[in-house]
Amino acid sequence: MPLGLESEPVSEDRDWEIPPELQPDPDDYSFDLDRALESVVGLSSVVPADAFTAGTLGTERAGSGVVIREDGLVLTIGYLITEAEQVWLRSLAGRRTAGHALAYDQETGFGLVQTLGRLGLPSLSLGRSDALRVGDSAVVASRGGRQHAVACKVVARQEFAGYWEYLLDDAIFTAPAHPFWGGTALIGGEGKLLGIGSLLVQRGDAQGRRLDINMCVPIDHLTPILKDLLSYGRVNKPSRPWLGIFAAEQQEGIVVVGLAKGGPAEKAGVQVGDRVLAVGKEESGDLATLWQAIWSAGTAGAEVRLSLLRDEITTTVAIRSADRAQFLRLPTLH
Repeated sequence: MPLGLESEPVSEDRDWEIPPELQPDPDDYSFDLDRALESVVGLSSVVPADAFTAGTLGTERAGSGVVIREDGLVLTIGYLITEAEQVWLRSLAGRRTAGHALAYDQETGFGLVQTLGRLGLPSLSLGRSDALRVGDSAVVASRGGRQHAVACKVVARQEFAGYWEYLLDDAIFTAPAHPFWGGTALIGGEGKLLGIGSLLVQRGDAQGRRLDINMCVPIDHLTPILKDLLSYGRVNKPSRPWLGIFAAEQQEGIVVVGLAKGGPAEKAGVQVGDRVLAVGKEESGDLATLWQAIWSAGTAGAEVRLSLLRDEITTTVAIRSADRAQFLRLPTLH
């Protein structure tokens, strides 16, 4: 299933409604659909203009989150809260509550927010995403009840490689697509949380058309790391090597399409437009292979040697990798 480039998150600060024919019908579910949708909150954040991610993700971000514990712990997608100095949560009834950006896991993409006031909302139990199969029915929902939810089906379970040094081996893809996907809840047939919406991507159908679908991070990736995220704000293990490269699969091969300012690759002389031929002796046939080869170099700080093609000349660049978290502002509790 060919997938296209991802789109940037879209703010939901306007009146809108999912077409009625795409909304979930409570009679189709064995659980209390309306109560489950109460657990989905709106989330907005403010990031300082000089933050490392401000240039790529913006200083004002908006999406959704899901209450997963009665004490107000909210699960979302991490890019909404990375380096945020202010976080606000909004319930279905419109009540706004301040939150604290508690944790962000770069490998999965999950983010956690702890509310600083009483939400008074039900929590959504965590299910098992490994049982979700292609063809299964589900609901993708943002804050706003049924009018902001899509009755969908799982159209694929497969590997997903992102251009920002990101890889999931079993991402969940659903259609029809939810238009405000960031941090949405993927709710299964038993009324449990099976994933968190991350991106809008495209797939080609048999007629050559490009169809929008949602990519969700499976909830099974949260269970083994949740204790660490709550205790340390990150997973308690050595970080992967990070180069600060944005890369894309193009007809001529893997091409560098962007560089993190001040990141290891930029400092080592990598340039936009370079074609990545190999990492060490391992050829880079696709993004998944590229990222895996970089991570296999060791832990953050390890040297990574890239073979690059630039102006028809092959060159090798030695890059001292880094821990990406060291470039990010730490959450501040106000």
